[in-house]
Amino acid sequence: MSHSTAARPLTARSGTALKGRVTVPGDKSISHRALMLGALAIGRTTVSGLLESEDVLNTAAAMRAFGARIQRDANGLWTVDGAGLGSLVEPETVIDYGNAGTGVRLALGIAGTHPIAATFTGDASLIKRPMGRVLEPLRMMGTRVISRSGDRLPLSVHGPGTPAPISYRVPVPSAQVKSAVLLAGLNAPGQTTVVEPIPTRDHTERMLAGFGATIQVDHDDTGGRVITVTGQGELQPQDVTVPADPSSAAFPIVAGLIVPGSEVTVADVLLNEHRTGLLTTLQEMGADLEITNIRETGGERLGDVRVRHSRLKGIEVPADRAPSMIDEYPVLAVAAAFAEGTTTMLGVEELKVKESDRLAAVAAGLRVNGIECEEGESTLRVHGRKGPIGGGTVTTHLDHRIAMTFLVLGLAADRPVTVDDGGVIATSFPTFETLFAELGGDISETGEQAA
Repeated sequence: MSHSTAARPLTARSGTALKGRVTVPGDKSISHRALMLGALAIGRTTVSGLLESEDVLNTAAAMRAFGARIQRDANGLWTVDGAGLGSLVEPETVIDYGNAGTGVRLALGIAGTHPIAATFTGDASLIKRPMGRVLEPLRMMGTRVISRSGDRLPLSVHGPGTPAPISYRVPVPSAQVKSAVLLAGLNAPGQTTVVEPIPTRDHTERMLAGFGATIQVDHDDTGGRVITVTGQGELQPQDVTVPADPSSAAFPIVAGLIVPGSEVTVADVLLNEHRTGLLTTLQEMGADLEITNIRETGGERLGDVRVRHSRLKGIEVPADRAPSMIDEYPVLAVAAAFAEGTTTMLGVEELKVKESDRLAAVAAGLRVNGIECEEGESTLRVHGRKGPIGGGTVTTHLDHRIAMTFLVLGLAADRPVTVDDGGVIATSFPTFETLFAELGGDISETGEQAA
């Protein structure tokens, strides 16, 4: 969403049980990568189930700027015609990635080892977010960078004639940094290696293998993962089916657990082991949650998640679970508000460098709605409700997940909950309001009320 777009406040109200079977949009992480690897392959890749959100559409526009031919037919099938590694053309204009942090960081990796210049920018939120973690290894590979102070957008990269393959140990768990280095390594001679002490989501490794890249995954003596890609090969086009995004599925799942009388099934949810931390946590809290119809497509597991309204209890969520659910902590905090006792989330410092400082934004949103919580440098502690909650207006800070999180709170709260801008939701979940209306939820523009 452009920072110049007028804010669109939304209000959620309780009163109706949520019932039904729904499908959330396709996984954002896989959607980004399918377009990117399709653009780097030789020939035509097809993508079905692509998440058609602003973030992903910005990646499609970026890959077109680099020379790929990308189209969508009337049935929603996307085709990507790529010319192969080393074939990127220099973009004629600045690439505006809007709010897409994942997209721009991965695109920096791709562009950074091609002998072209490219300039990237973003919206009011994205230009505040740090890019240094990605730029550090790219500089080691020979990429020249011109950026604002703090390595923030807008910035320009110019790839070297001959990139240097590197071995890079990721200092903090980050699938984005890992992926950027691996994608950069595709166009470098020899082997590029990423060592991650704590495993993160592995969509890039799985999809690289699917597209025919020479990639090897090992483990070191401490249990960390060592991923090596051999560069300057050829990628083969693929037919990709994108499973439903577990980060988007989290919102109807939690809503079904906290709204009395509800029973909700979310179909075709991605069940990659590095993305199921929320489901594990909710089960530990006592959620009535069942996963059925488990199957595999494109190297990824998926299944249907069915939940019923449950009496939840507070727990301690271990720090080592953070990489598998970093985007789901905000909505987990809402589930914790309806749990008996206290829920303590450890190792959540990465929330501070998301689309907003999510740790601070979640805590502020909880407090303005009467929910007690304490935030630390790397912790969030939420106390289950002790009286009526709701009635507050939440500042989203241009963050789609903050907006959706507190609308879910409003569906179960004693008083309506308003978010200052629901328009930002389109960056990842453009059908959010429609989906909850199908389930019976009352979410409407502030000042209006559903009939």
